[in-house]
Amino acid sequence: MRVLVIGAGGYVGSRVIPGLLEDGHQVVAGARDLHKLDAFWWSGAVDRVELDVTEDESVRAAISEDPSLEAVVYLVHGMGGDDFREADRAAAQRVRAAVDASAVTAVVYLSGLIPAIPREELSEHLISRLEVEEELSEVGCRFVGLRAAVVLGAGSTSFELMTQLAHRLPVTVFPDWMDHLVEPISVVDAVAAIRGAVTTESAHGVYDIGGGDPIAYPRLVEKVLELTDRQRPGFSVPVMPQALVSSVASWLSDIPASTVSALMESLREDMVARDERWLAELLPSGHAPRVSVDEALRRSLAVPDASRSPQERDPLGVLPGDPEWATNGDGQERLMEFKRG
Repeated sequence: MRVLVIGAGGYVGSRVIPGLLEDGHQVVAGARDLHKLDAFWWSGAVDRVELDVTEDESVRAAISEDPSLEAVVYLVHGMGGDDFREADRAAAQRVRAAVDASAVTAVVYLSGLIPAIPREELSEHLISRLEVEEELSEVGCRFVGLRAAVVLGAGSTSFELMTQLAHRLPVTVFPDWMDHLVEPISVVDAVAAIRGAVTTESAHGVYDIGGGDPIAYPRLVEKVLELTDRQRPGFSVPVMPQALVSSVASWLSDIPASTVSALMESLREDMVARDERWLAELLPSGHAPRVSVDEALRRSLAVPDASRSPQERDPLGVLPGDPEWATNGDGQERLMEFKRG
């Protein structure tokens, strides 16, 4: 199957592509800057197409004008700017129109886990994910939406924000509105779900995907500190405005302020999968058990094995092409050791 990955240079895309290649698919890597794809070890094994989801002609050329294209994996999310919701929705509309004018038979979208609250109470970040999901679901072919909460893995934005804040604060302070359950999923399990969604013709509709270990967010941060031998006092603060928390987090981390604010918004509600249908419907029988939270954190925090080639390394760890701030909150030590290797 010929599969276009939109957002190939992003974190999840960089892990999805090797999996799709392993499954025997012919992969087309779509990105705004094709030169950035050179950093990934799999870059020579894929076709490349310049693709900017904000431009009609770019989207049409990548999808409608490729007669062999059979599936699209959509991994683009906007988190910055005053109009990011409208930009996300418009991008999804362009992709849907291009797919409807093509031979594509399946669209897979990695969305955000939507809590069981009224729509008007969703954060701007989550309502945008939902709007994109709804737009793409109107496509005239098979559609699969995969809703995930925190994706664990070195280089994942949500993981890096959590670890950087855990390591850089002298004490661990949690506003009471952040004390909610979250069900993280390792990037290898998220990738397995995407791979299954692409190839399983009976899969259709929306699935919650989770790692199976719901945990309070403060406890998740405590686990990071335990695994890195940096345990420190922690306490909850009853009144702390979200804007203040986001501002401090942006200042302390290496992640763009708009992204930090969007991720912080999503911690105001429980983010737990409602069911586990995806395990039976998207994964092949005999698939390896899901990676536990403890194992995912341990592997994500480990120093990369520089003696092994990138394709042999753990996809939960830092890999070539990951953002410069993918240092596990520990300065540059892990990344520099990796680059020396």
